[in-house]
Amino acid sequence: MKLSRHLNAFVIGTVCTAWFGAAAAAPDERIAALAAKEKPALLETLKQLVSIESGSRDLEGLDKIANLIADKFKALGGQVELIDPTADAYRMEDTPEKIGKVVRATFKGTGSKKIMLIAHMDTVYQIGMLAKQPFRIEGDKAYGLGIADDKQGVAVITHTVALLKALDFKEYGTLTVLINGDEEISSPGSRNLITRLGGEHDVVMSYEGASVKEDKLSLATAGIASVALNVTGKASHAGSAPELGVNALYELSHQILQMRDLSDPAVGLKMNWTISKSGSNRNVIPASASAAADVRVLKVGDYDRIEKQVQERVKKQLIPEAKVEMKFERRRPPLEATDASRALASHAQQVYKELGRELGADDKVAGGGTDAAFAALKTKAPVVERFGLQGFGAHSADAEYVLIDSIEPRLYLAARMIMDISRGKAAAAP
Repeated sequence: MKLSRHLNAFVIGTVCTAWFGAAAAAPDERIAALAAKEKPALLETLKQLVSIESGSRDLEGLDKIANLIADKFKALGGQVELIDPTADAYRMEDTPEKIGKVVRATFKGTGSKKIMLIAHMDTVYQIGMLAKQPFRIEGDKAYGLGIADDKQGVAVITHTVALLKALDFKEYGTLTVLINGDEEISSPGSRNLITRLGGEHDVVMSYEGASVKEDKLSLATAGIASVALNVTGKASHAGSAPELGVNALYELSHQILQMRDLSDPAVGLKMNWTISKSGSNRNVIPASASAAADVRVLKVGDYDRIEKQVQERVKKQLIPEAKVEMKFERRRPPLEATDASRALASHAQQVYKELGRELGADDKVAGGGTDAAFAALKTKAPVVERFGLQGFGAHSADAEYVLIDSIEPRLYLAARMIMDISRGKAAAAP
């Protein structure tokens, strides 16, 4: 018994010593110094990016910012392509005819690991809004339209590559940077490319920003879909001959009511009807009616389930003479946490501790959707979101900013992760 107790105490003491030693590991001073050196340059890049309006439908602005980004990666030694994704687009009801270009930069190294870094250059803002919200710095905050979502991500990736170049680090096999211009409209053009490249890489790190409230990575996000119902009936005078009409509003109401119970809170599946319209005049039997529902899922498999349920329900009509058309659009898949992504995030947490900082990472669903989910769709490799700066105010017109003090730790984290993945010290594709 005494020997057993002594042995247990020894094991526990050894484990604790190892754990605290790892937790207290000193930062790599050279990387930390280079991260500090890159900070002013990153802020200047942010100013350049924010000063170009690049709404998802602003092709002129998207071309301008894509060329700026391409030039920066060319200057860093990358093989750069500007890809027009229009022909390969997944067409949704709000997909524009022409889609902004994708910047793909490839850096070849001496190792074997294939690492992809992704961010987006488009914003939700309209042309002309920049004049009222130019780039500015106030205290520890850098403000600007699109600065948090996601121009900071572009800047962090750019200066991470610059930091690696300053270190003359090339131990990766391939370092791929992908910056798209259609994320805010559900990535109709770039989604197939992101999915394909995600399957070809050992690790994908996505650079949406972290919250100012929680300095954390995201392992899971919700998937987004929509249901559109269009009912065609027949108009008639509502007072003198209603029996000669086919009331599209009645049929639409029936459809909505019979599909009001498809949500399943136990698994995070949500379907809610949010928009409807019908008719033209009070005294006319409506010949047309339409409605839309918002759908959220936490698992890719739930898309098949909810779509099948909608298809079955829509067949049950109240008015056989009415024509009912349904369209189910998978706007964005969910990002699901995996053992591989958890392992990668755990390594990132240990790296952050070298700076004396705590980094959150869990599979609690965060945000409404992400391109990281497309990257994870057909791969077992780790895909982790929110490697970008801490920020606030995405999609707001007057308060979007990033925390300047998050620049150095996030640059340090990005560089160390790429180096450790390249050297086999961090989780990669199983």
